[in-house]
Amino acid sequence: MQFVSINDVVIRYDVAGAGDRKPVIVFINSLGTDARIWDLVLPKLSEDFTLVSYDKRGHGLSDLGKPPYRIEDHAADLAGVIDHLGYANVIICGLSVGGLIAQSLYATRPDLVRALILSNTAHKIGTADMWNERIAKVEAEGLGPMVDGIMGRWFTAAHRVPENAAYRGYCNMLLRQPVAGYSGTCAAIRDADFTEVAKNIAVPTLCIAGAEDGSTPPELVRSLADLVPGSRYHVIENAAHIPCVEAPAAYAAVIREFLAQLPGE
Repeated sequence: MQFVSINDVVIRYDVAGAGDRKPVIVFINSLGTDARIWDLVLPKLSEDFTLVSYDKRGHGLSDLGKPPYRIEDHAADLAGVIDHLGYANVIICGLSVGGLIAQSLYATRPDLVRALILSNTAHKIGTADMWNERIAKVEAEGLGPMVDGIMGRWFTAAHRVPENAAYRGYCNMLLRQPVAGYSGTCAAIRDADFTEVAKNIAVPTLCIAGAEDGSTPPELVRSLADLVPGSRYHVIENAAHIPCVEAPAAYAAVIREFLAQLPGE
């Protein structure tokens, strides 16, 4: 676990895996989570890739900064972490809002991006009214009353059982999320529209959907894939919005298959 100050915000990050001589994959977590959502996937990739994970601002152990945010704020933080590590031409894997951040990074710093893995995301997610309602609710009541509804979109019914300790742990992760970081990132999602960016993505791109995703359903992820020239689209069965938690082996396998087909650097 390491920390760096980027844009006056302290960002927590980790570097693991095979070392600098291997391709670098950077993972971006979803709304209301932190980098630990990748814990079951990283070991399945660690022999062949350098793996970077981090907590975006307002999440995990990173600073809150000054919410509300823009997606561009998150992308600038990510660019700062990559520059700090001295990397370029990396593979960016972003889940949900992480996928929006990945698209923003491509739009602003294409020199950093070799390929994109856009997971459980879209070019635009939800409506302004939906996000404004959520922001108002969480700011008035906190995240507690929202946990059951959010978890119903994040995980399949088979995962959401009381005897599943991991499920209870992810409920705790959401409950301990700073409200201002959550609502501030909701505002960033509300205002983001990468429709035109997606149409002009010119690096290899994989779009991943969870078959039972209640937040970004497969048809929404498919609409993103249809915009990105030459992209690949894959649905992970028996998984919802966070397939890296529910189906880590399948998730790592589809990433490996995609990366095996990338042209050499």
